Amino acid sequence: MKKNIYLAEPRGFCAGVRRALAAVDDALNKFSTPIFVFNSIVHNNFIVKSLQRQGIIFVKTLDGIPTGLPLIFSAHGVPRHIEEQAGALKLQIIDATCPLVKKIHYKARERFDAGDRIILIGHCSHPEIIGTLGQIDGKADVVETIADVENLTVDERSVACLTQTTLSIYDTEDIMTALRAKFPGLNSSATDICYATRRRQEAVMALSEHCDVILIVGSATSSNSNRMRETAERAGARSFMLDRVSELEDAMLVDAGNIGISAGASAPENLVVELVEELKQRGWNKTLPLI
Repeated sequence: MKKNIYLAEPRGFCAGVRRALAAVDDALNKFSTPIFVFNSIVHNNFIVKSLQRQGIIFVKTLDGIPTGLPLIFSAHGVPRHIEEQAGALKLQIIDATCPLVKKIHYKARERFDAGDRIILIGHCSHPEIIGTLGQIDGKADVVETIADVENLTVDERSVACLTQTTLSIYDTEDIMTALRAKFPGLNSSATDICYATRRRQEAVMALSEHCDVILIVGSATSSNSNRMRETAERAGARSFMLDRVSELEDAMLVDAGNIGISAGASAPENLVVELVEELKQRGWNKTLPLI
């Protein structure tokens, strides 16, 4: 049995994550701690814990933050009332929102101001959807499944659809098809899934053609990491997600020949290196790029 390791390309940090982490580094160099971040700067437990050790405090509310201290908005964006509250408190705001998320905020406000009914495809509890809803006073329908689409009522308004940036490109296509059938005049330019999410899912799909098992390095809170694991399973490979190599279980490797590895957009490369080294210790002796 062949026992090679294949590495997905691209994998790991996207441009939005790099930008957000650079904003935190700049703040640590410029300000004394504590420095506050609204929500997790990115969805990765390793990064969050590392930053906490450096004096970063992650918050879900601005209550209790002393006037004038630095506050960083996470890569996922924030509702408008948080922006306004931070301004009223005279906090030193550093906006690390991913530019692609900002683009969705602008589009949502534009269509809302034009009188459109807004439909957001995404996960209700995800901070990106909460942030986008908060840009338009919560006045939108959020759908996660085709069943949610079926439950929508039809009215006479023009309908505009936007999507969370970190969704499955495959599931979202099915939901978009259902929306277009229900709202023939739907205003939507394909989906708003970002190119980094799309390319990482496509790379995992390609891995699945060569590998029995796909391991995704990423935290359970990471939407894009979860979607990568689901993409591998859709392609027929057994797939598992783990925060760090310490979570690797023997059961994951049963009957595994070739193993593919990728990492979510907020997972640092050193965690991939740790996993590769562990697999080499267990008998997988080659690391190959996927061609």
